[in-house]
Amino acid sequence: MESNKGKYMKEGKNVEKPSFVHRDGMTADKEYVEWLSDVKKRFCQSQIKASIRVNTTMLEFYWSIGRDLVALRAEERWGAGVVKQFALDMQQAFPDMSGFSFTNVKYMKRWYLFYNEHDAKSQRPVDQISQQVADHLGKEEKSQQPADQLEMPGVFGQVPWFHHVIIISKAQSVDEALFYVGKVISEGWSRAFLEHQMDTHLYETQGSAITNFDTTLPISQSESAKELLKKEYDLSFITVEEVKKEKDLENALANNITRFLLELGRGFSYVGRQMELQMPGGQTFFPDLVFYHIPQHRYVVVELKAVKFIPEFAGKLNFYVTAADKLLRGEGDNPSVGLLICKSTDKTIVEWSLQDIQKPLGVASYQLQEVVERTIAELENIEKHDDEEV
Repeated sequence: MESNKGKYMKEGKNVEKPSFVHRDGMTADKEYVEWLSDVKKRFCQSQIKASIRVNTTMLEFYWSIGRDLVALRAEERWGAGVVKQFALDMQQAFPDMSGFSFTNVKYMKRWYLFYNEHDAKSQRPVDQISQQVADHLGKEEKSQQPADQLEMPGVFGQVPWFHHVIIISKAQSVDEALFYVGKVISEGWSRAFLEHQMDTHLYETQGSAITNFDTTLPISQSESAKELLKKEYDLSFITVEEVKKEKDLENALANNITRFLLELGRGFSYVGRQMELQMPGGQTFFPDLVFYHIPQHRYVVVELKAVKFIPEFAGKLNFYVTAADKLLRGEGDNPSVGLLICKSTDKTIVEWSLQDIQKPLGVASYQLQEVVERTIAELENIEKHDDEEV
């Protein structure tokens, strides 16, 4: 009778008998662990590259459909219902494929037109789009397409389709759209987070806070540090009834620290609240909130004021930023910065107050829930008034 071993060997299987595979006393030394870690990383990178390739191919196809509808003057040639008919024909031809709804096909055309009709202010041809996004990411774009070919900019393949739909639906200009395209690529924004940032007008507010960074930071850091701060912070997760004084605002933000971190932006890590700063003479001080911005390797000290900005606020924040530099800043960290968030600001007063300050400070305002609700109510009244006039 033929043995099991002979049977398995005859079938070309290098096993003696059936068995479960399990760890077999192997010693995982440092070199093995490092190699395994490298393989895992390469596998993850290959998955990302594969998903980008699939996404890029699909987006290039969508772009080509939009380009065809424009180049062929489809509505003029075949009538106003051509887009709907095209969508139905594609659904019938490919019933198991998604993406050919009437709405989606309309977005394909709208997407193409958005970038290929020159922006009224910048007059930008399509061949400059990839380079502008690459500039935002700090990279060099080497594969620009000739403008007369109107090919999809290569960087668009790194952004999911419905992110593109949100961007062209909400952006008011090509510059604004490219700003958000760059953010999605560099920071990996989800669709919900992208919508939130566009709804709170990040493009208009980020980097527009009043600062003295040009005179207090190296040129190489000034612009990037400005991008950390906004002109106005949307704190609509806090009602105005909750904030009667400064401590109330601080308590509300501490209780909603996750939402406040989202409003600050990606890269911020919460360090502490009211960290006791004890001086040799016995005096103690308590900065409101301290954060660390991981990508820029710097501490950010935040002071909160439930009143309008006054010059004295700058001096106190300057003191706290000095303390952060001397006591918290480590080797390899960049200079700490201070952010003062007030109920409201006067540009001239803020600029004069920061003029001779030695530490990098920025001043911004905030918006609470009642203000948001009042704005919505005012808009509804305006719309109602317009309807009555019509």
